[in-house]
Amino acid sequence: MLLKDARGDAVSGATAEALDAFESALAGFQCYAGNPLEHLDRAVAAAPDFTMAHVMRAHLLLAGSEAAAISPARDSLAKVRPAAMTDRERMHVTAANDLADGRFDAAAEHFENILLAHPRDALALQMGHLIDFYRGDSRNLRDRVVRVLPAWTSTTPGYHALQGMLAFGLEECGDYASAEEIGRRACDLNPRDAWAHHAVSHVLEMRGRTEDGISWMRTRETHWSVDNFFAIHNWWHLALYHLDRDEIAEVLKIYDERVRATTSVVVLDMVDAAAMLWRLHLRGIDVGAARWREIAEVWAPLADDGFYSFNDVHGMATFLGAGRDDLVERQLSTLRRVAGSQGCNAAMTREVGLPVAEAMVAFARGKFDRTVDLLRPVRNFANRFGGSHAQRDLVDLTLIEAAKRGGQVSLVRALAAERLRAKPQSPIALRYLGFANERRAA
Repeated sequence: MLLKDARGDAVSGATAEALDAFESALAGFQCYAGNPLEHLDRAVAAAPDFTMAHVMRAHLLLAGSEAAAISPARDSLAKVRPAAMTDRERMHVTAANDLADGRFDAAAEHFENILLAHPRDALALQMGHLIDFYRGDSRNLRDRVVRVLPAWTSTTPGYHALQGMLAFGLEECGDYASAEEIGRRACDLNPRDAWAHHAVSHVLEMRGRTEDGISWMRTRETHWSVDNFFAIHNWWHLALYHLDRDEIAEVLKIYDERVRATTSVVVLDMVDAAAMLWRLHLRGIDVGAARWREIAEVWAPLADDGFYSFNDVHGMATFLGAGRDDLVERQLSTLRRVAGSQGCNAAMTREVGLPVAEAMVAFARGKFDRTVDLLRPVRNFANRFGGSHAQRDLVDLTLIEAAKRGGQVSLVRALAAERLRAKPQSPIALRYLGFANERRAA
């Protein structure tokens, strides 16, 4: 007879000891805490034929959106025994293979099919949620969670994670009040849940509540910053609040001492670094050649990958900031190659990634009208290449600054009005409006 996991789903090849290690890995993944892979090593050591231990390892590796993870993920999947698998486990393997092949939409559908039959499959839910994020699918960020809610209770193991994912989905759909309430509740259930914490951070960012945001981050710092592989992204959120308050010295302090303190080569951490430096660059702030050079050097080996367009755009930002024209051309060549191919990332690249990258190149070369022409149509569907509203604000910030430098006063005024609707006290938005009004009066 097959053992069952903590939520009642049958697992093949497991022992009680291995299943305990698996649950520890899952709990770590749900909070982005500790080292889930170490727990999976224990699980496999105790039960080499434990299907879901191998599957979760593949999922964890692929969740980082890095091409370098494909080979080790496939190695994990090669260790499963198809004849022994349950139908649910077989769908997990199929979804993981789709992810490795860059078929993000197909993987998302497979996780959905798993959840229709097994709504308390916490791993399928978490992976589906991440893929929705990588595809910029705001509706499913919310509704994938909503669809399984009736099957969960407050006593179901990992319930805090369900609430944290729901909070983020609600935030990305603009339901800020509900998102904040549910996100705070999830943090009360498990203070170590870094995803729930960051869902509340997004609410405060989108509403321009910088004082509340700084307080939220600082008072809960010990929960999200210690032994947590999502910590750098949460430090990035703290830096965003300070940036919106024009506290540039504090932004650079966080960048140096937190975001790049370990010179991480994890792509998601590198995205945060690139995004922050580009925002400072748009402000006309000289961050120094050393910062640009350091982050560009760790992006350089990825310039030919073309695995995920959202990442490629951030790599491009670092190459431009560092003045590495050779890497700029390599990245453009990769994006153009991918745009001419087939698949999910090809569509992301054609529709958003390539024009955004070309716009950034134009901006860096002082061709501001060209930047505007490229970004104005793209900004309306930039979600198609993934990320959150806060992350994709990079597109809008580049557009409004290009419009300003290109003297397109009416566009600056219109875009400033948009920003002030969401953040009435934002210093940068007020400056853009002031610029437009002064130019109009002149």
